[in-house]
Amino acid sequence: MPRANSLARLLPSASDYSELRSSWRVDITAGVTVAIVALPLALAFGISSGVSAAAGLVTAVVAGIVAAIFGGSNVQVSGPTGAMAVILAPVVAVHGAGSVPLLAIIAGIMLIVMALSGLGRAVSLIPWTVVEGFTLGIAMIIFLQQVPMALGTTAEVGLNPAVAAVAAFGDADWSVAAQTLGIVAGVWALILLLPKIHPMIPGSLIGVIVATVVVVVTGMQVSTIGALPTALPAPQLPAFDLAMLGDLAAPAVGIAILAAIESLLSARVASRMADTGPYAPDRELSGQGLASIASGLFGGMPATGAIARTAVNVRSGARTRVSAILHGLLLLVVIYFGSSLVAHIPLAALAGVLMATATRMVAPTTFRALAQAPRTDLLVFAITALITVAFDLIIAIEIGLVVAAVIALNPVS
Repeated sequence: MPRANSLARLLPSASDYSELRSSWRVDITAGVTVAIVALPLALAFGISSGVSAAAGLVTAVVAGIVAAIFGGSNVQVSGPTGAMAVILAPVVAVHGAGSVPLLAIIAGIMLIVMALSGLGRAVSLIPWTVVEGFTLGIAMIIFLQQVPMALGTTAEVGLNPAVAAVAAFGDADWSVAAQTLGIVAGVWALILLLPKIHPMIPGSLIGVIVATVVVVVTGMQVSTIGALPTALPAPQLPAFDLAMLGDLAAPAVGIAILAAIESLLSARVASRMADTGPYAPDRELSGQGLASIASGLFGGMPATGAIARTAVNVRSGARTRVSAILHGLLLLVVIYFGSSLVAHIPLAALAGVLMATATRMVAPTTFRALAQAPRTDLLVFAITALITVAFDLIIAIEIGLVVAAVIALNPVS
């Protein structure tokens, strides 16, 4: 009986939609708004992970719908994220893009095991300095990863993002770079300026549309996304063998931990932004696990809760899961009816979107809090951020936790 109750708390229920009768209008509006914001980000994160824009879009559709139905938050929006793209890029460099769907399935199974073990509450114990340092490190990596694309070059696979960014300046053809940098600057400017006219104006999408029109009309010779699928691929289990499972086990652990941390933090932030009901940590883990498994079966990437898209959803008035489900369905419409148009989007425009996103990942309030915090907190924050950029996300979290623990235990000793 206890085991049955344990499983029941991870499953959807009618209470998930108890407010739908009164909130369906705002849920529809929020779903449309989030889909508009999510489209350029899904394409961009798919490319920056080393897989493809198509994989990013498929992940946003499949994982977005599955996580909305089975997850533990009423307003969480899931899909490909910058943090996941950062951790996937070196794995793709070693094992190839073909390993990513299998990686998504393995990590998804691990998340479900974590949910059944009741580990959802453990993430709340991670110190805020480690989380914020980790977030700053991710933001720096995302920004640096876009430098080669912004200069119209291609980074060497597996190269540290900081090293690749520096090398891109030496490799750039400045006749091309002048055009791509102009596209990046134009998109970035629209992202910054349009929301000041009205906060609901989708600066990212409009910036990408304007850049695409300019490139097509002027005939600029810059790299574009290229062909995308015109239908969702049929689900299938990726090919694998025991040796491959062994090679992917360690990266899968890192991805599962990252998905757990990012998703639960996002759900926690959303629950504080508006009164949309509490979130269930273990159900959120199982929902994200099912979402990653489903994404992998359709050839997509591992997914997590996306803080930026979730925040847009909440600010747009969402009250139930219908908004996140609708966001996935609208992106599915893009695959079937808009892929030929999306193919013309210049890569530099997506670089501009991600650079602008990276600069807004750490809130100004965080730096104000650090200015008033003890120096030890600043040390943990800085060490976590620097190690994230120099080495690995999971190593950064581990070392950040160790440093935080040593500092906390020092007065006791």
